[in-house]
Amino acid sequence: MQELTVELGERSYPIYIGEGLLGQPELLLRHITAGQVMVVTNDTIAPLYLDAVLSACEHLQVDQCILPDGESHKNLQTLNRIFDALLARPHSRTTMLIALGGGVVGDMTGFAAACYQRGVDFLQVPTTLLAQVDSSVGGKTGVNHRSGKNMIGAFHQPRCVIADTRTLDTLPDREYAAGLAEVIKYGLIWDAGFFEWIEANIDALMARRQDVLAHAIWRSCSIKARVVGEDERESGLRAILNFGHTFGHAIETHQAYGQWLHGEAVAAGMVVACELSARLGKVDSGLPLRLVTLQRRLGLPVAPPADLGGRRFLDLMAVDKKAVDGRLRLVLLAELGAAVVVTDTSVTEILKAIEASRRFAD
Repeated sequence: MQELTVELGERSYPIYIGEGLLGQPELLLRHITAGQVMVVTNDTIAPLYLDAVLSACEHLQVDQCILPDGESHKNLQTLNRIFDALLARPHSRTTMLIALGGGVVGDMTGFAAACYQRGVDFLQVPTTLLAQVDSSVGGKTGVNHRSGKNMIGAFHQPRCVIADTRTLDTLPDREYAAGLAEVIKYGLIWDAGFFEWIEANIDALMARRQDVLAHAIWRSCSIKARVVGEDERESGLRAILNFGHTFGHAIETHQAYGQWLHGEAVAAGMVVACELSARLGKVDSGLPLRLVTLQRRLGLPVAPPADLGGRRFLDLMAVDKKAVDGRLRLVLLAELGAAVVVTDTSVTEILKAIEASRRFAD
């Protein structure tokens, strides 16, 4: 087992990464400080891993809330099912929630924990690669609105993150590849050597070799933990974690949160952002193709949807919560392994980059 810490003073918390961690109930119980527990999961994950968590909490009052699976259910209506379950027992203000699932479950459980009786503790037990390397770490919680992704939410840090790499054995190939998109992102924005390591080890990653996978998760989490520790609420440095996301969120909103997975939309968004970086002379002109080649090996999208026109793209991006005072705030690459936040990119250049990225479409 590997362990990292998100350094936030009194609210610091550990990230545990390893095989079979759900079979170690003492690890979970170490961080449960309440006599009441509500496990929130979905109808895909519940048959696989819910019993292990319930068994670990058998000496407590432990209840469960099983949500429908999918990004299309990440909304206020579904969120209210968590509150209904908490109040049905009822759970007090000292209860603790456990998020067992992927990014949707983690985001909604964290938001429910931030809101219930003005804030209760929660734990993250991510079961998808994307959640293990990204969404479970950092305290961003929320739900989608039909006008924009994650527009309703709160910052609320978990008490710990337990990433059992064995849960990835049951993850469908498409969702696994979508998680690797976020792994690639960390190399692009922070660590050129890590990006090159991903290129060299792509076959082992696709084969889900445990030692290689564990390193990818550990390195991704270590980068995010450092960034979050320096800028918890995204007032500066943390914005670089959104590389590809402003474009990606526009794709997700356009498609009503269901046709493309989050990681797939981010993958296409990273190609656009990389293309824009190259057009502005910030990175080598060959880097977009290098990224496309890597993502194609994973079966990830490498261009925006054909039915999403440039002007519609801009309209959706303008609603994104990363826009500041009416100006788009984009994360671009200053070089491979280093990102920069810009607010002065012309609409013309953005539109040209969007259109140029379409040349990579199959």
